[in-house]
Amino acid sequence: MSDVGRLIAGRYRLAEQIGRGGMGTVWRAEDELLDRQVAVKQLHVSPHLSEEELTTMHERTRREARSAARITHPNVVVVHDVVDDGGLPCIVMEYVPSTTLGDLLKEGGTLSPEETARIGRGMIAALRAAHEAGVLHRDVKPGNVLLGANGRVVLTDFGIAMATGTSTLTKTGEVVGSIDYIAPERVRGRKPGPASDLWALGATLYQAVEGRAPFRKPTPIETGYAIAVDPLEPPKRAGALGPLIEALLAKEPEQRPSAEQTERALRGPASEPTTTGYPVQGDQTTATTMVLMTARTPAPPPEPEPPRQQDPTPPTPVPAPVLSPAPLPKGPRTFRWTAVGTALAVVAVAGGVYVWKTGDGTPSASGASAGVSSSPSPSFTPSPVPEGYRMVKGLGVSFPVPGDWQPDADSDGKLDGTQEVRYLDPAKMAQLSINVLDFASNDQVKHFEDVEAKLKSNVIEYERTRLQETTYRGMPAAIWEFRFKGRARWFRAIDLGFGNEGDKEYAIYLSAPEDQWSQYRPIFDKVRDGIHLP
Repeated sequence: MSDVGRLIAGRYRLAEQIGRGGMGTVWRAEDELLDRQVAVKQLHVSPHLSEEELTTMHERTRREARSAARITHPNVVVVHDVVDDGGLPCIVMEYVPSTTLGDLLKEGGTLSPEETARIGRGMIAALRAAHEAGVLHRDVKPGNVLLGANGRVVLTDFGIAMATGTSTLTKTGEVVGSIDYIAPERVRGRKPGPASDLWALGATLYQAVEGRAPFRKPTPIETGYAIAVDPLEPPKRAGALGPLIEALLAKEPEQRPSAEQTERALRGPASEPTTTGYPVQGDQTTATTMVLMTARTPAPPPEPEPPRQQDPTPPTPVPAPVLSPAPLPKGPRTFRWTAVGTALAVVAVAGGVYVWKTGDGTPSASGASAGVSSSPSPSFTPSPVPEGYRMVKGLGVSFPVPGDWQPDADSDGKLDGTQEVRYLDPAKMAQLSINVLDFASNDQVKHFEDVEAKLKSNVIEYERTRLQETTYRGMPAAIWEFRFKGRARWFRAIDLGFGNEGDKEYAIYLSAPEDQWSQYRPIFDKVRDGIHLP
């Protein structure tokens, strides 16, 4: 029997069903007391729900109303009332004559970068207002973006929103939301934050320009895995929006731009479209480029800028304030979304011949383009702890670290689906990282090539010095060496990844200033030779 014409709470008469989803149905209704149109959201209730599940559903509905009511902003739907309908709560909201962004994007539909940027500005304004009110949306997606006939953009459906200070409504291990738009940290079971909503915004903008969600796979499980570990396929139709979308879709929350930076960046693409990237004024980049550089570039550790000669003429003004420098780099793993380990080896250059010291300590020589061990021993005894080093334990392994190096306080032990520990030298200019990934790559060289392509677009200058396949302690491995330019100097890095496909993968990474590379490079060798694996 149709509910059209039914009166709810003695006041709201249902007129037309305007939306239906997994959690509820939305109606256009007449408020007969105030003679205005409203939207009424009714819950869907399964007869098989337990009392606990029914209580949770009630509380989610009340929370949605409370969360949205805390936010006063033209880009957030207004909540008028919460009423009871046959024992179930209903939310009475502002009625916005509209279609949803999800409807526009059905069956691969796309929007121009300029229109996407306009919608994005409305979304980020709503998210900024929500976050400032202490509310996380947690279900940002095209279907929850209303597009009014007058150009208004409204974020709706705070059904699984979480306000600061409230307890979670999910069971342990349960992830609530639409899988295509759930941030990597939530997929991995970590606590969401404002950056999680920004990742979902990035996924929504990506779909708007590309016609598909960025990590969509045939099944939800495959999609979740791809979100957690797979590299992003850069958008091809995003134009000037591309760098911002990629920044928002960074695997690690701290690598994403803030809401304020995102809003500032979204002002550029619609008003200053360009086919060659973001506009540049004189020698200064626009705010969007600065956002990208701040959020994603694997900049070197904080270091004093070289002295600059006083310029007698005023500098060209920058369109927006220059953002603060990026934090200490986390090495190429910042861009290595699948968290592939790195290359491990000892390489000495002598007379044009590379000498590769294999995992079992047996040197083997080959031509200048080779350097791969032929048959490493299946058993291996790690070297004794070198003088001046100490053994540390973590992630199921133990390894030597220089005695005065300390753990990176900014490391939370998780990065891109990988467990990681990082140590820094006293000057915080050099970094040693050990990573452990649950599943080893089946082609580590190819993975390094994918990461390298992304890395090159996010550093000032980059140069590969070596990338090749090898073996380490009987396991498939790859080694990658490169140099990159920081704000004031060049750095060098070596990265070794190894592991049998389907088993755990391990990684050893070292980076340091190039002019001190000969001093730091032996540390990598000692860690490689002295690490104890399970």
